[in-house]
Amino acid sequence: MKVPFSGGCACGAVRYSCTAKPLYMGNCHCRDCQRATGSAYFAAVIVKQSDFSLTGELAWFEKPADRGHTMGRSFCPACGSPVLLTNGAAPDFRVLYAGSLDDPSWYRPQRDIYAASAQPWDVMHPDVPKVDGMPESF
Repeated sequence: MKVPFSGGCACGAVRYSCTAKPLYMGNCHCRDCQRATGSAYFAAVIVKQSDFSLTGELAWFEKPADRGHTMGRSFCPACGSPVLLTNGAAPDFRVLYAGSLDDPSWYRPQRDIYAASAQPWDVMHPDVPKVDGMPESF
């Protein structure tokens, strides 16, 4: 991957860039992420807020997470593309949707979380470690 890297929504109204490599990349198979992505899992790229910049306006949907903190999912109000997630338990980070990257080919998940919630038709890579639930840290 090249740094800086960038991404955004499908229509181009929302754009972001990151000036450092991600801290973590992983797949979340929880039911909320399945609903939010309309797919088997959320391919997540975690970056530090201080390394992240965004242009454009986002719309938000907030919901309590299983540990009680607020999870905020953002999307472009014009085209509906999911862009990023915020986690009330980790306010110094931004969680990007790997599909929103300009070049998602470098995405390499380090772990599958909430693997017990994975759908039976979801074929997970056998070499990626599996965790049932949310790990304490990434």
